[in-house]
Amino acid sequence: MERAAEEAGAAPLRKPDWLRVRLADSPGLRETRELVRAQRLHTVCEEAACPNLGECWSQRHATVMVLGSVCTRACTFCNVKTGRPDPVDPHEPVRVGEAVAKLALRHVVVTSVDRDDLADGGAGHFVAVLSAIRAAAPGTTVEVLTPDFRHKPGAIETVAAARPDVHNHNLETVPRLYRQVRPGASYEHSLALLRRVKQVAPGVFTKSGLMVGLGERPEEVDAVLDDLRAHDVDFVTIGQYLRPTLAHIPVARWVEPAEFQGFAERARARGFLMVSSSPLTRSSYHADADFAQLRLARDARLATA
Repeated sequence: MERAAEEAGAAPLRKPDWLRVRLADSPGLRETRELVRAQRLHTVCEEAACPNLGECWSQRHATVMVLGSVCTRACTFCNVKTGRPDPVDPHEPVRVGEAVAKLALRHVVVTSVDRDDLADGGAGHFVAVLSAIRAAAPGTTVEVLTPDFRHKPGAIETVAAARPDVHNHNLETVPRLYRQVRPGASYEHSLALLRRVKQVAPGVFTKSGLMVGLGERPEEVDAVLDDLRAHDVDFVTIGQYLRPTLAHIPVARWVEPAEFQGFAERARARGFLMVSSSPLTRSSYHADADFAQLRLARDARLATA
């Protein structure tokens, strides 16, 4: 009923209080912004209009988006521009490495737009960025959040073989909604990617994320959690979908905080090493602290095996 009202031209659903975030200025936020500008970097924090930007940047945490700011896909939930991407910048990896070192990050997340125009989907560039970060900041752990590399033979293996500390690829939604939410993507292919990472690089943590509030049913979320565990995924994130603009797919409903707690409990019962589930959870939100907890959880499980 709520979605029908929006699609009929009624006012969008009013955002509940638990999703209202104020962007407070701080020295850390300003420093992060200045460094991002100076290094001519793109961040998913800005491009995707993330509600957690103020909090993360004030702590000098930013998710770097490589391979430009224009995507070859047109997912209906995403605020990143769609069109013809710019040529790949061969100097970008060095600039990313320098930025990570200057921010003194313990953990960094590197993502990208989809680059269906490239023969390898940008896999080689991910590896170059990983190498540059490790050269400039050897104490920093690296999490990659990759596109699906669909129809790019060998691309998944190329990135996995570089052994990032975490390999993240988001399923985003339940299979029934893929045609509406992720046109051009395949649920089965994305699951296969996560399994393939484990096959190529045993010991590398795998991670995936879901948005809720798009019209999925609770049992469909549970089925996705089952699929992720069947593909040996270690870490799942679940957050509320927020409509970036009126041109994007509407919010079907606001999911109550108690429901996120229920998702978390059911995910933990399925054996995930780490679960982050809240209205404001995003793939990279608190990624550094979560990575530390992920390692502790793995070590504890190994100790009792």
